[in-house]
Amino acid sequence: MKKVIFIGTIGCGKTTLSQAILGEALEYRKTQSVEVLGGHILDTPGEYLELGHMRGALMITSADAEVIALVQSAVEDLNMFPPCYAGSYAKDVIGIVSKTDIATEEEIREAEDKLKLAGVEKVFKCSSYTGEGVDEIVEYLKKED
Repeated sequence: MKKVIFIGTIGCGKTTLSQAILGEALEYRKTQSVEVLGGHILDTPGEYLELGHMRGALMITSADAEVIALVQSAVEDLNMFPPCYAGSYAKDVIGIVSKTDIATEEEIREAEDKLKLAGVEKVFKCSSYTGEGVDEIVEYLKKED
């Protein structure tokens, strides 16, 4: 499986998605520093995206990943991904709309639009709690180029 880094705001679902991908029990825990989970998932604190002076840490940490995953919660109005942000990474960048199980179709579309504005072309929609869309993300990460 390709090594992936999850980048998103505090509480957008990065850690829960990591747990779902790894088949672990879903439990909320605050990510305090970059964590390597299952040997191929880099889970980052939301502060690294939200605080401008911490964004350099995302760039440095992303050097260890093969895929950059921008995670946008469908139920969060906040958009911390600037236009064309995906172009900052010279790697494969995907978007993930999380929390689709508790969002309206309009909220899901708006989250997808935020990711596309950030320069993402491939967007996955998922719920870590229902499992919807998680297998598609795993299959994408397993796919050989």
